[in-house]
Amino acid sequence: MSETRNVVIIGSGCAGHTAALYTARANLKPLVVEGHEPGGQLSLTTLVENFPGFPEGIMGPQLVENMRKQAERFGAEYRMAHLTSVDLSKRPFLLHLGVHQVHTQTLIIASGASARWLGLPNEQKLIGHGVSSCATCDGFFFSGKEIVVIGGGDSAMEEATFLTRFASKVTLIHRRGSFRASKIMLERAQKNPKIHFLTDTVVEDVYDHTKQEVTGLKLRNVKTGEVYDFPTSALFLGIGHVPNAKIFAGQLDEDADGYLKTHNYVHTRVHGVYACGDVQDRRYRQAITAAGSGCMAAIEVEKFMEEHGS
Repeated sequence: MSETRNVVIIGSGCAGHTAALYTARANLKPLVVEGHEPGGQLSLTTLVENFPGFPEGIMGPQLVENMRKQAERFGAEYRMAHLTSVDLSKRPFLLHLGVHQVHTQTLIIASGASARWLGLPNEQKLIGHGVSSCATCDGFFFSGKEIVVIGGGDSAMEEATFLTRFASKVTLIHRRGSFRASKIMLERAQKNPKIHFLTDTVVEDVYDHTKQEVTGLKLRNVKTGEVYDFPTSALFLGIGHVPNAKIFAGQLDEDADGYLKTHNYVHTRVHGVYACGDVQDRRYRQAITAAGSGCMAAIEVEKFMEEHGS
């Protein structure tokens, strides 16, 4: 089976939904491939208080569902499928969605980035209930409380430093005795009186999923083997994200960590292919910035189709 489209959007988070809305309103009849994480990272969050237009906040899954319905209202088509291979060597581009082939005049990549998790027994059960990979999203909810950050690189130092704006104490736990963070980031964290360091230590589990809130951690000292409980109100992962862009390796430019490189905001090196949201944004990673770049990509597609058509 094969079909031809004006535009295909890979990903269904804030960037993908916004791109779908704008291209649908331009009558380009976009096809949105939902991918392996429908709704993106917002589908894993609870209350979102920093998205403009919702003074009382809105639940993450509800926000992305509203975006989808809005795009569908203007004719966007959503398909639960996975991109298994892609050929960007000529237009129309060829996408394989399993056994189904789709040719498309333009492509918007909004496949996002997946947070690195520790793989703890109860970790996934507490995401959005005290386990988080986004300090700027969730730090406010733990004002005046003691919390934990995991990691030893710049991401962890940045998260820990940011969280001191809210928390009464931030314990940074690292599995080694030394840190791979840059000297300036490490020194900044070490000079902060609210940040305490717990090294040579790993987390073996997080409590308490039965209460639907984080109450503590199960820790193990890697040198002594001692296992003990550590009370805390939240667990923040500062071990980075993995951009969902491996399938484009060799066809699009990537940085050292696999994020897609863009120029003029959302343009990739292949004419007619655009990247937006967390798959190309390693700095901000916010719902509102992802939505904004999805808008940019859609407008570029509209201009491209006006100039080149089919």
